[in-house]
Amino acid sequence: MALPLSVLDLSPVEAGSNSREALQNTLKLAQLTDRLGYTRYWLAEHHNSSMLASSSPEIMIGHVAQVTRHIRVGSGGVMLPNHSPLKVAENFRILEALHPGRIDLGIGRAPGTDGKTALALRRSRAALGADDFPEQLAELLAYADEGEELPAGYPFKSVKAVPTDVPLPPIWLLGSSDYSAQAAASLGVGFAFAHHINPAFAVPAIQMYRELFTPSERLQEARVILTTTVVCAETDEQAQELSDSMALAWVRLRTGRPAPLPSPEEVRAYRYTAMEEEVVHEYRSRQMIGRPEVIREKLLSLVSETGADELMLSAMVYGYANRARTYELLAEAFELSAPATVEGGLTWG
Repeated sequence: MALPLSVLDLSPVEAGSNSREALQNTLKLAQLTDRLGYTRYWLAEHHNSSMLASSSPEIMIGHVAQVTRHIRVGSGGVMLPNHSPLKVAENFRILEALHPGRIDLGIGRAPGTDGKTALALRRSRAALGADDFPEQLAELLAYADEGEELPAGYPFKSVKAVPTDVPLPPIWLLGSSDYSAQAAASLGVGFAFAHHINPAFAVPAIQMYRELFTPSERLQEARVILTTTVVCAETDEQAQELSDSMALAWVRLRTGRPAPLPSPEEVRAYRYTAMEEEVVHEYRSRQMIGRPEVIREKLLSLVSETGADELMLSAMVYGYANRARTYELLAEAFELSAPATVEGGLTWG
């Protein structure tokens, strides 16, 4: 069986462009990767960012699913502490009703932003400091009529997530630590590990998840997606040049100077300090950079090392054409099969 490849899209806003174009590029890239045979297309949740337009994955999921035919579409992820579990359940039941069998609900517990913005989202310092993620998950599953019922006396026990006759899509917990690995295992849901955030912990986290996994009605066997960043071009030199934009963007983020994804011209004109060079070196150690055959070998080695079932790739490079080419080259390198076209186009249930 061929290794499934998927896409994580943060809808980057480039220097000289704007958020509207970034979101339109997301729709174009989703259509391209759908035709190429990628398995999933996940949209991220980030707030108060001048470089990312991905603040509302649930809205973008509906638009992406509408313009694609085969690829599964989901959140990578919905940051549950920022939201009401009831509203998340309702949003994703509606998405599942409109696009049955094609929606994923990826859930994270990080805020996806800075502390002040998280406070603006959650509306109280008590909510900001609460460590009630397990309770939120339990409430979400209860609204979906799955897992244990809410205890007697729970204030929202009689509330139902509408529409009530549509199942919640498959749930994946996102994480980069043992916390999410254990939570995903105990709930019997899929686990998506962020290798690009914490590469050193990928093997122990995934091993822990598999060892502790408890089968559920939702998922009978442990299932792991490994997310990483890639920069691929026809040559290693071209790939290295393409990686320079995100390297500078990362330095700016780390030093409190956020800005749109810089152009090649900005990158060439920038002079790094010695400390910034160290930041760049550390950041690049978490990326896969090179020509297709090099990236293929690195990714297969990563799968062999971690035992992941699927790879989810994020390509943060300047220029839509360069991003699209990354996914085209990797589809060729992994011999992805384009899905069969349904006669007559899209069908509506």
